Amino acid sequence: MKAIAPKPFTFTGGDRAVLLLHGFTGSSADVRMLGRHLQKKGYTCHAPQYKGHGVPPEELVHTGPEDWWNDVVDGYHYLKDRGHEEIAVAGLSLGGVFSLKLGYTLPIKGIIPMCAPMHIKSEEVMYRGVLAYAEEYKRREQKSNEEIRVEMEQFQKTPMTTLKSLQGLLQEVRDNVDMIYTPTFVVQARHDEMINTESATIIFEEVEAELKELKWYEESTHVITLGKEKEQLHEDVYNFLEKLDWGV
Repeated sequence: MKAIAPKPFTFTGGDRAVLLLHGFTGSSADVRMLGRHLQKKGYTCHAPQYKGHGVPPEELVHTGPEDWWNDVVDGYHYLKDRGHEEIAVAGLSLGGVFSLKLGYTLPIKGIIPMCAPMHIKSEEVMYRGVLAYAEEYKRREQKSNEEIRVEMEQFQKTPMTTLKSLQGLLQEVRDNVDMIYTPTFVVQARHDEMINTESATIIFEEVEAELKELKWYEESTHVITLGKEKEQLHEDVYNFLEKLDWGV
């Protein structure tokens, strides 16, 4: 059975716009509920779907951070082209890293990094995560154990230069966090199983914004947007956005 690939989405609300960014091996579905919540509160939300994501994992390994960053910037300009002069950004995991990069690259109204890593994992650890994602994807396609075994053996022969590039991206953003003066709301799950939770403190302490907040979600794991505290998260994100000095 072929898995249905997630697509970018745009939920039209008011003039205020929010760019929503998913994580590495994730999809726009990870930020969809947040987008719907903000739309109901009058915000227009757009989420790109990164190249090589939400499709067979064999396609992921032929893409990298530069491709995904281009998708992020295209998403920003998509909102601009629709007439949205002021744009905030909220991103999960790698999307949170990209949200910070936007903060020192383009004019942004507010930044909400959610469970965004600042510590660089070894390629080996990252690779294990990719293998787990690939196997899970094949199970969702309802392939037999034998099919999965054969395909995974083949998959492991593919070189993955993406991971080295991903380490480079993390280092670059980590080195530039203190160049961010945009209001920032740092979101971190207490039981995050994917990243070092010290990352949240690093971001909060190094961002130079006058308005900056850090909130720990005591019951949540890494994909906080789909976790048991998601309704609270939605409301907190909305309340932070309402504190910003929107011109519209």
